[in-house]
Amino acid sequence: MPSRAEKLLERMRRSKSGWKRKDLESLYEGFGFVLQHGRKHDYYMHPEHPKLRDTLKRSRTVPEYNVRNAIRLIDRLIALEDTIGKDD
Repeated sequence: MPSRAEKLLERMRRSKSGWKRKDLESLYEGFGFVLQHGRKHDYYMHPEHPKLRDTLKRSRTVPEYNVRNAIRLIDRLIALEDTIGKDD
């Protein structure tokens, strides 16, 4: 059964507009990303894969490019974890 984050990812794949910051926060945290606060922006980084990171402006609404970036980043994470899982 898909997790809440996986369901959210599928909904974001279908429509990239109309999302709120809390939706992206739920997505990132559901896939294991950790929030780090900056001065004007926040950063999400995956602890096992530090090169996987995204920057979010502090606003309630989220531009479509942030949703596209999040989807791309999660897809890269899934691909990395699949590759690592096959090596074991």
